[in-house]
Formats: sequence, structure tokens, C-alpha cells
Amino acid sequence: MASPRSSVVTSRLEKAAADNGFDRELASSGDWLGFASTLCPLTVVLGTDAGGGFLLGVSQRSVAEALGHLGLPEATALPPGAIAGWLVADIPALHRLLRRAFQLSRSLPDELLNVFQARTAKLPRTTEVERLVIQRVGQDIFREGLLEFWEGRCAITGLAVPELLRASHIKPWADCATDAERLDVYNGLLFAPHLDAAFDQGFITISETGEVMVSSQLDESARRVLGLGTLAALRQQVAGHQCYLGWHRERVFRREWPPGRTAAT
Repeated sequence: MASPRSSVVTSRLEKAAADNGFDRELASSGDWLGFASTLCPLTVVLGTDAGGGFLLGVSQRSVAEALGHLGLPEATALPPGAIAGWLVADIPALHRLLRRAFQLSRSLPDELLNVFQARTAKLPRTTEVERLVIQRVGQDIFREGLLEFWEGRCAITGLAVPELLRASHIKPWADCATDAERLDVYNGLLFAPHLDAAFDQGFITISETGEVMVSSQLDESARRVLGLGTLAALRQQVAGHQCYLGWHRERVFRREWPPGRTAAT
């Protein structure tokens, strides 16, 4: 439960919210402060703990599920509208958590699809060229979403040079049945170029527990050159990735193939 606080602490909470994308103040609820954003659908509540920590509650279930994987202490009581919340030790940690909540809200389940539909609503779809333009718009939105979700870093190596990173579909665009699948942020991984190519060609995949699996079709020399011998696991993984990664392991990953057959035949 949020505790009473000084005006100085209230100002620090308001600044933390504004600095991380939550630029609309909402009506307070007891000792909780509420905020919304003009750039994402998430609302948050902020408060202080009797032990000197800070509390954050969120309104979106998908964001709550993703933040739950961080392993933070959970808030024991929240105001109406907040479905989950956590306790952090200090203001810098609160800033980081707020920023992550904002990033997730801008990319999780339906947000990329909503943006895509808004941007393409008036575009013609008659010719092949017109359909390719719409696909390009969707791929750009998908990349924007992955950069948000993965915080501008490669999902495995942590490389933080956005210009070098590739938005890799787990289940390719052409194989998706709907735009919702194509634009689902969980159907994507942000990769350094060599990992994107290896994943796309089935030389690596991701296990159910997040570890990198390397195909036996790559010999030790190739693994060393590609740096695949030192890879460990995805930096984060949530339940939403599982169905797509299962598809990739089954349909794309190069396992032991019969003599004379390859993954492409």
C-alpha cells in the first residue's frame, strides 16, 4: 500500500512519470498518483512504500506479464485499475521500470497492428507494387516495435548499434496467416546481422528455455568464425514467443537430415 509522502517526493514521482513518456496526470487515488501517456495506451500509478522504496502499478495485462519476468518484489496492494505492481529501491530504478513499461506498451500485442492499420488505411492494394508498399510499411513498423521491445539491443549479444540490427521474423511474413501475426512483437527477434542470417537459414534456433541451439550442419570452424560457440541464451523471453519459436524449431531449424537432403529441399 502506498504511504503518505512529502511534496518533494511527489515532485520526483511526477518528474519520473513525465521523463519516461507518461505526460498526462490523472486523478489521484488516496496516496497513489496516476498518469497516462499520449504515446501509448498504458496508465500507471506511482506511490511510496513505508520502507522507503517506490511503487509502480500498471493497467495492461500484457505489460504486467512481461515486467513480471524481471523478478522484482510485487506490491501487496494496488488502487482500482492497476492489475499488477512492483516495489523498487530508488528513483533511478523507478525511472528504468517506467521506461520499460512505456516501451512494452508501445510494442505489445495489438499496438503494432493498430499503427499499421492507421498508416495503411487509405493506401491502395490493387497492384502488386501497391501491396509491396504496404508490406514495406508493415516491416518498418515491425522493426520500430522490436527496437522498443529489445531496448535497441541484439536479443542475444546485446549489441547496441541500431543501424546494424535486423528485425528478424520468427515465422516469416509470407507464412503468417494474418497481419496480427505479422505484426506481433513476439513473432520477432532483434539480431546482429550474422545472427539474423543464421536464424533465417535455420542454422540456429532458440530452445523452450531460451538457450541458443546450433545446427549440427555447422562444423566447429564455422561456429568459431560466427562466434556461435560462445552464445548462451536470449536476454529475455516471455510466453508469447513460445508458439513462434516452436514453429521455427519444427519448420526452419536444420536438424539431422537424411543423406542427400537439406533443410531447403
